[in-house]
Amino acid sequence: MTRVLDVRDLSVDFAQDGRTVHAVRGVSFHVDKGETVALVGESGSGKSVTALSTVDLLPPSATTTGSITYNGAQMVGASEAELRRVRGNDISFIFQEPMTSLNPLHTLERQITESLALHQNLRGAAARVRIIELLNKVGIRDPESRLGAYPHQLSGGQRQRVMIAMALANGPELLIADEPTTALDVTIQAQILELLADLKRREGMSLLFITHDLTIVRRIADRVCVMQGGEIVEQGPTAEIFSNPRHPYTRKLLGAEATGTPDPVPEGAKELLRTDGLRIWFPIQRGLLRRTVGHVKAVNDATISVREGETLGVVGESGSGKTTLALAIMRLIRSEGPIEFMGQRIDTLEKAQLRPIRKDIQIVFQDPFGSLSPRMTVGQIVAEGLEVQGLRKGQVRRVGEILEEVGLDPAMMHRYPHEFSGGQRQRIAIARAMILRPKLVVLDEPTSALDMTVQVQIVELLRRLQRDHNLAYLFISHDLKVVRALAHKVMVMKQGDVVETGRTEDLFANPRTDYTRELMKAAFGEIEPA
Repeated sequence: MTRVLDVRDLSVDFAQDGRTVHAVRGVSFHVDKGETVALVGESGSGKSVTALSTVDLLPPSATTTGSITYNGAQMVGASEAELRRVRGNDISFIFQEPMTSLNPLHTLERQITESLALHQNLRGAAARVRIIELLNKVGIRDPESRLGAYPHQLSGGQRQRVMIAMALANGPELLIADEPTTALDVTIQAQILELLADLKRREGMSLLFITHDLTIVRRIADRVCVMQGGEIVEQGPTAEIFSNPRHPYTRKLLGAEATGTPDPVPEGAKELLRTDGLRIWFPIQRGLLRRTVGHVKAVNDATISVREGETLGVVGESGSGKTTLALAIMRLIRSEGPIEFMGQRIDTLEKAQLRPIRKDIQIVFQDPFGSLSPRMTVGQIVAEGLEVQGLRKGQVRRVGEILEEVGLDPAMMHRYPHEFSGGQRQRIAIARAMILRPKLVVLDEPTSALDMTVQVQIVELLRRLQRDHNLAYLFISHDLKVVRALAHKVMVMKQGDVVETGRTEDLFANPRTDYTRELMKAAFGEIEPA
């Protein structure tokens, strides 16, 4: 078998604030022609640093030692001219978040043309023909009409397909995919994985796939390298690693899946939230006089009921209306139809009348780093709600108590968000929501950006908080495994419509609609027909 990439005894150190950080230590692995190798591990394990080292895309503060050969040519210490020849041409990258990788100011045609002009000297009509061919290849429908589109005009799955098209533009021999499906819906994730596998077969490429999700690894990889603390602790054929993991860390990763069920809803629990035929339509206005010519029908006829101590899981693909529904319930956007909270209609209340009610409805967002101010300490962030509600007495004590309740050391309240891991930041976001002792918490994809082991911890934390405080949750997610572990009832949404609602165990055992069955298949594999 021809060896495309051969990494031997790779170490990467970073100079940081007068000290040396050992990011990668003594890593050795290889990728053969036509093979898919997965680098697996939690955040901070050294996966991405290892991948970026292959063509020296690391910052100047990095020191790399060891050997990395591509088709026999040494990459460590290679000249800039040699590295530029390999980058993009022979070795291409697909990154985790296409929205930050694509330039928001340039059209798709301009961005892909830039790569073709740089590496193949293709411009104008010739470049346009090649771009259309690439977009067709990655499954973008009607590519001619998309050439003038900007990244924000595409869905998450479409943006990731564009990133794959850019990576394929110069016919690479090795494709390095760094968490390319983490932020995607389960159905889109399945499509992207299928696309990568198909392209690998048709183009004869090799694939180095970086992920923290072992479910993906089982689907796509020939061999697995498990990384922990900058080292490879175990590697071998995928089937062997899954059937007989030898290292304790590998066993920990394989066991990291949200399981179990929530505690039963207390007997005689009162209804906390109800909507009846809730509708959220956004007007489309055109012309000088801004006449309404149509509507974007974000949510149609949503009727829900949530009791104290109960979790309603809301699932569906991006654009199905899940978050829009939650924002309307929180009275952050306008809607039509009654919304009752604690027996009172809140959809007719003015802003000032809503303020005392807001402490009883709180929200936790998907990306904790994006939702926490980098300029505020943890103590200030968590206490912000108390300030808004005028509850200043005993603030420091209350912040310390809530940090301890969510599993953080109260002594950390003087630190800033960047000093914490992703899981710790999500605990801070939960503490900020919980300090006001709400009755209802909206959880908008709170685990999707986290490692599997951290997901399990956050699910356990949410269960405990619900048990201790009789909380109701509106849990929005595309991760059906987490939904099954946390929700008492599930509502399935598609393009603004509620297509199915039921008790969690009933809906998972016997989904009634084709769309729900499609979601289940993408998340769990084949399911029995209804």
